[in-house]
Amino acid sequence: MSDPIPGAKEHIDAARTLAATIDDIPADTQLLPIERVGVIGAGTMGGGITMNFLTAGIPVTIVEMTQEALDRGVATMRKNYENTVKRGKMDAALAEAAMGRLNPTLDFDALAQADLIIEAVYENMDVKKEVFGRIDKIAKPGAILASNTSYLDIDEIASATSRPESVLGMHFFSPANVMKLLEVVRGKATGKAQLATVMALSVKIGKVPVVSGVCHGFIGNRMLSPRQAQAHALIMEGANYWDVDEALLEFGFPMGPWQMADLAGVDIGWHRDPNRIESLRDALCAVGRWGQKTKKGFYDYDDNRQRTPSDEVKAIIADFAKKEGKPQRSIDRQEIRERLLYPMISEGALILEEGISQRASDIDTVWLNGYGWPAWTGGPMFWADHIGLKTVVDGLEKHGLPVAPLLAKKAAAGETFN
Repeated sequence: MSDPIPGAKEHIDAARTLAATIDDIPADTQLLPIERVGVIGAGTMGGGITMNFLTAGIPVTIVEMTQEALDRGVATMRKNYENTVKRGKMDAALAEAAMGRLNPTLDFDALAQADLIIEAVYENMDVKKEVFGRIDKIAKPGAILASNTSYLDIDEIASATSRPESVLGMHFFSPANVMKLLEVVRGKATGKAQLATVMALSVKIGKVPVVSGVCHGFIGNRMLSPRQAQAHALIMEGANYWDVDEALLEFGFPMGPWQMADLAGVDIGWHRDPNRIESLRDALCAVGRWGQKTKKGFYDYDDNRQRTPSDEVKAIIADFAKKEGKPQRSIDRQEIRERLLYPMISEGALILEEGISQRASDIDTVWLNGYGWPAWTGGPMFWADHIGLKTVVDGLEKHGLPVAPLLAKKAAAGETFN
């Protein structure tokens, strides 16, 4: 970790303020009243989302399919509030009042009174379209309909309704009652009043909202994707996976990609057949290496969750590299860092070029508040400006990686993003 880049703190503060501004929506746009919220799904995300509104004094009706799932979700929320009180972060009376604003139910029709309905169900397009078709039939006129999807096409979700102007994305980050970032996804038909209302409401519930257009993964997860691809390529070429993590830790991230996989669960999305091994993840899951929850994932963990690199994992990776015919070589942390971070800048340039993000500073705000990008840099695009866009382009070309046209153009002209 280095000394802060000059102007980084000022840039972060200005960027956060600017992110709340939507270029084509007048500041005096009439906002819609939001007096009651509905949440569909009482799992980890649904419960966390609900707590934001309860804490801010807004009543929530939360709907589940089974009594067991509903009871479990309510119990988790109560426990989270109790823990907050124990840590001295909240008064017990306020926590009790928050829980008193919750209406848990199995009756989907109870959502008819909500001014904003947020869907937090399984990340599957068919499931989400079915849910939105049901919401459309019962939601009152003027209600805003939001999806908590992390990746999926908001326009396609909106097509399941008769009111696409009321549909947008509200991508909360886990744990949703703690993480500050909220990507507000604007569909092609999303109304200006609906978007402005959700942006203002996001601030009221303590979030840092950033507008994103529709694309796979929006701003944050889309930029994460090339980093993950390079993290995998590096360990297939001979880099130690712990060196890949350490390269980002040294830069100032709270964790690297393989630590993150262990924390989230290596088994997320796994097909559950230990005899079907088509990827590195399959191989790890087949031998019970599911992450921190099984005390072994990419790393081995002790009772205090302290990690140690695993010889078993190193052998599994070497076996995969051999099957793929990848020649092995020693890779230093400088190359690792360049290959992890520079492709993210190129992807950020594409996001700007396509109009997915309004401005480069919005990208910085997303990564600073949702993904642990180190504050000393001012954010990915500000950091790229500081080290020089030509440095980024030269690095990408040296490693045989694609360069976004906007990045190449700005680098050639000696320009910056911010």
